[in-house]
Amino acid sequence: MSALRSLLVHLDASERAEERLRVAIGLARVHRAELTAMYAVSSIAAEYPFAMVGDPTTTTALLDAEAEIRQRARFGFDRVVAESDAKATWIEVDLQAERAVSRQSRYADLLVLGQQDPDVASSDGLSPRFVESVLIDSGRGALVIPRVGRPSSSTIGKIVVIAWKNTRESARALGASLALLQGAERVHVVCWDDDSGDRRSDDTGGPIDIERYLALHDVTATPHRHRSVPADVGGALLSFCADVGADLLVMGCYGHGRAREWVLGGATRTVLRSMTLPVLLAH
Repeated sequence: MSALRSLLVHLDASERAEERLRVAIGLARVHRAELTAMYAVSSIAAEYPFAMVGDPTTTTALLDAEAEIRQRARFGFDRVVAESDAKATWIEVDLQAERAVSRQSRYADLLVLGQQDPDVASSDGLSPRFVESVLIDSGRGALVIPRVGRPSSSTIGKIVVIAWKNTRESARALGASLALLQGAERVHVVCWDDDSGDRRSDDTGGPIDIERYLALHDVTATPHRHRSVPADVGGALLSFCADVGADLLVMGCYGHGRAREWVLGGATRTVLRSMTLPVLLAH
């Protein structure tokens, strides 16, 4: 059996951070995992460098505001942990949030992030591309919690949809999700035949493909193979998830680019913008 032994949840100044923490606590309890909560936002000093070298009164006000936001987040963390009778470690950084979370996530089996709204100016001290950057930089799988609804850790992973494509990114997402898949009641695998390219035969004449791989890990899956790729793959995936009542989508995160100017694939971009259920992604 696969196992989750270390979880890292990202906390920020947003209202949804506590909801994200509750989900992470529930997962840690179910999988008997160690949980670390990392408060990481962009420093006000970094966002307003000229103010920091100007009027001392302005500098003090900005630093005080930053400290107040951080303290409010810490109070929220302490309250949720106390209510849940859970164990979690708090760590914090106030510079280079993306880099800090990416680096820390390499010591975790799974990262828990929150969905962002790219059409709304950030008010939580994060870059609007924070999730994408961490996914691509970290090398780890991340469970992204939607900004709508209130998912419960007790229901995440009961009905799972795997968006399978024969790529490195999909394989990493699959590996990161095995511990959740092994506890699922139903697992659906969606793929398109023109690019799956993995139906062959072994010495016994059986298929060597995603369903057999999952069976070797004690996961029974229902395949859904389609011949033609829809114009909007992301939209089709979310629609399928709704049709089968899924509470978790597993998929690879496709992205290319240099520095922090990531250009995500269409399906990934659509899902991150329009997701209504938790999504486990890996790059």
